Amino acid sequence: MAQNIRNRRSNKCLQAALFAGVAAAPLLTVPAFAQEGDAADGLDTITVTAQRREENQQEVPISVSTLPEDRWRTFQTAGEDIRALAARIPGVYAESSNGRAAPRFYIRGLGNVDFDLAASQPVSIIVDEVVLENVLLKSTPIFDIEQVEVLRGPQGTLFGRNTPAGIIKFDTKKPTEEFDLYAQFAYGTLDTITGQFGVGGPIIEDLLSVRISGLAQTRGAYIDNAAPGFEQEDAFGDFEEFAGRAQVLVTPTDRLSVLLKGNIRTLEGTSALFRANIIEPGVGGLIENFDRETVFFDGGAGNRQEVDTWGVSGKIDIDFGAATLTSVTAFNSGTSNSRGDIDGGFVGPNSFFDTASPPAPPFGPDTIPFPSDTQDSIDDLDQFTQEVRI
Repeated sequence: MAQNIRNRRSNKCLQAALFAGVAAAPLLTVPAFAQEGDAADGLDTITVTAQRREENQQEVPISVSTLPEDRWRTFQTAGEDIRALAARIPGVYAESSNGRAAPRFYIRGLGNVDFDLAASQPVSIIVDEVVLENVLLKSTPIFDIEQVEVLRGPQGTLFGRNTPAGIIKFDTKKPTEEFDLYAQFAYGTLDTITGQFGVGGPIIEDLLSVRISGLAQTRGAYIDNAAPGFEQEDAFGDFEEFAGRAQVLVTPTDRLSVLLKGNIRTLEGTSALFRANIIEPGVGGLIENFDRETVFFDGGAGNRQEVDTWGVSGKIDIDFGAATLTSVTAFNSGTSNSRGDIDGGFVGPNSFFDTASPPAPPFGPDTIPFPSDTQDSIDDLDQFTQEVRI
């Protein structure tokens, strides 16, 4: 059956691979959002905020890589999530045992392999100066951004706890005094649809500006279940993810600005898919009869996953001339539920550990000695952060 499925879908797999390859163009650490041409040497100035203030990247004594907004949007056309940073910024890797819901980040190889939803990670994710501590919040969709900064090495002095490996810092586009609008739509194989937009501008000149942005990503199910008694075509691999953000900027004087932001996100789809016996014993690499679009699950209740999060934040800047007082206050909340057949196969005759009738190699990605069905959830996650600096 697996062979028939593989033949039936060979062209579809090739199309999907080509689509993903075009979308995931090679990364170059190119100039970031605040650029000024330098007539003396013909180079652009890359402005970063790695030390909590705008500086020329060449003058910052920290290893920093930047990724501009247009490059990130290219990655997202294939329906990728925040893990798209893996292998696209030097020294950064991301993985997950919980699908799109709980990523684990590594910088220069330093990270935490603990897949528990409550585990702390040594790489901190910061969005608009707000640290997102729990892995559920770290999976927040990234859209309508100005740029990404990756700071390698310990950053506890300026960014607090859980940053011994470094931080990944996202700056979203803020309201401005000029009207701005963009929209993007992409459709690909496997019924992959990605759309995002951002619109903003002044409401009251020199006083009130707003910006609204959103993201929608969906994909159809394309992975079959071939376990005896559980056969189903197009059972797994689907997801629907929606996120929105609204920002209001108030500038009553030249020395005072107040930025208010609210965000929401919802995700429903297939959790991570585990597969049994797909590594060639004693050799390494995938077995000859591995099929990426077929699994053999007898548990997991459909391997479903649901995530809902929301948050609000406020940033106040007061310019005293010699110094600026900044206050950043944020509250984030969320729930999640994820279940899966993590043994990756089904219990049946000719199990890998059945010494009475061991299967001949290569072993198939199907039978396992005993079942394992796991569920992890967060019923009520609340995070409050407050930062004051001069």
